[in-house]
Amino acid sequence: MQIKIPFKKQQFDAREEAIIDAVNRLLSEKGYDLMTMDDVSDAVGIAKGSLYKHFSSKEKLAAAALTRLLNATVAELDSLSADLPALAQIRHILAWSLRLRLQGGVPHLPSTSLTLQRSLMLNLEYVMVALKVHKRFHAMVARAREQGALTPLVPDDVLVYTLYSRACDPTMEFLLRDKKLSHEQIVDAMVHATIGGFLSEQARAQF
Repeated sequence: MQIKIPFKKQQFDAREEAIIDAVNRLLSEKGYDLMTMDDVSDAVGIAKGSLYKHFSSKEKLAAAALTRLLNATVAELDSLSADLPALAQIRHILAWSLRLRLQGGVPHLPSTSLTLQRSLMLNLEYVMVALKVHKRFHAMVARAREQGALTPLVPDDVLVYTLYSRACDPTMEFLLRDKKLSHEQIVDAMVHATIGGFLSEQARAQF
C-alpha cells in the first residue's frame, strides 16, 4: 500500500531542501563565521520566522547541510560495484565530489572555522555519518594498497584527507573564472593531478 504524503508536509520538506541549498552556497561564498540567519532567509526568500520553524540556529543549519552531503557520499559509495578496483572507486568518488562542487553542492570544509568544528562535534547525527564516511574512505584506500595501486611513500591518512580537501579546493573557482576549461575538463584535470601523486610505479604505468 502506497502512503500518500500530505501536501503541507511536501511543501515543508521542499522548503527545507531549498534552505539547505542556500546554506551550501553561503558557506562556500562567505564561510560559516560570516554567514547569518538573515543571509539564509534572504537567499531563500522567506521570513526569518519561517526559517526558525525549520532550523533554530546557524549551527543546526550548517550541520544539516554537511550531514546531507555526507549522506549523499555514503549513497554514492553504496552505488559502486564491489567488483570495481579500489583505485577506480577512489577516482570515481573524487570525480563525483568535484562535479557536485561545480553544481554548488559542496560547502567549505569544517576545518575553515573552529566555531563550526566545535558545534559539529556536538551534533550526534553529523558525527555518526562523518565517522561512517571516514571508515569507508579508509577501507577503500586500504583495498587499493592491497591491490598494489598506491605508493608506500604516502600514508593512508594523507590520501584520505586529500580526498576531503580536494572537493573544497579554491582552485576550482580560479579555473571556473578563467573559462578556459569545460566542467568535465576541470574534473578530469583535478582527478589526474590528485591521484597521480599517490600511485605505485605499477599503477602509474597504467594511469
